[in-house]
Amino acid sequence: MAAALRRASASFRVAGKATIRQAEYQMTDAEQKGQGRVDVDEALSSAEIPRPILNDLYAHAIETLPEECCGLIVGTDEDRFQRLVRCRNEMTMHHREDPVEYPRDGSEAFYMNSLDYMMVHEEAEARGARVTVVYHSHVGVGAYLSEMDLAYAASASFPFPDADHIVVAVFDRKVDSVAFFQEDGEGQSFIGRTVVSSES
Repeated sequence: MAAALRRASASFRVAGKATIRQAEYQMTDAEQKGQGRVDVDEALSSAEIPRPILNDLYAHAIETLPEECCGLIVGTDEDRFQRLVRCRNEMTMHHREDPVEYPRDGSEAFYMNSLDYMMVHEEAEARGARVTVVYHSHVGVGAYLSEMDLAYAASASFPFPDADHIVVAVFDRKVDSVAFFQEDGEGQSFIGRTVVSSES
């Protein structure tokens, strides 16, 4: 399994580079047209997420400052928030190696370690579960899906196209807000909901 994971990880790294490039182009185009990001719709009902999952998520977002955190939540269709798994954000490493190809560092974007998420995927499948949520934090800006986030999610090489998304906003080393994003049901875009904690 380890060899298979390494091969898959290498292929995802190549795809990930193309995804980053595509996302940068799409984001620039969207910014120029005044389009792009998805904010929370206050008129929608809130998403309920178990308090232990939120606590782990908030802790991860604070611990990785001044960079964005990223990770995955594993569950099933019946129980979507079973386990949170932290992943490494490699964006700063890629930025230092090639600032032209990767103009943003880890304080502005995330590049999830491919071996991390491949292992989570394999372990989840072995347990009859799957990756239900991709999460990351924003540092010094709000909890929304940015143009780049949307471009990642729409890319053909994005590894979890059926997953929902959670974004945590951190200001002055404190969690300011958290938002939950899911496809609108027609596969055309995302809708954003506020988040409330449940005790389960």
